[in-house]
Amino acid sequence: MKPIRLSAHALSYTTRRGFTAAEVEDAIRTSPWQPAELARLECSKDFAFAAFWNGKFYAAKRVRPVFVEERDEIVVVTVYTYYF
Repeated sequence: MKPIRLSAHALSYTTRRGFTAAEVEDAIRTSPWQPAELARLECSKDFAFAAFWNGKFYAAKRVRPVFVEERDEIVVVTVYTYYF
């Protein structure tokens, strides 16, 4: 199993977009991968949330990492988070 590393860009958005490294790793390890732009890959996974985000209550959130599979590791380029 390859290690997963969040790029500096992805790490800089953890607080602003509200995801954790553990959620990103869980999504990558357990969700189907799909092709993304610029020869990258992506996947998504829904998580129970049941909390307020930016002043509004949401029951769930979707974490969608965009990443590159390299020979020795998986590098997460960015992560999108959706609340619903």
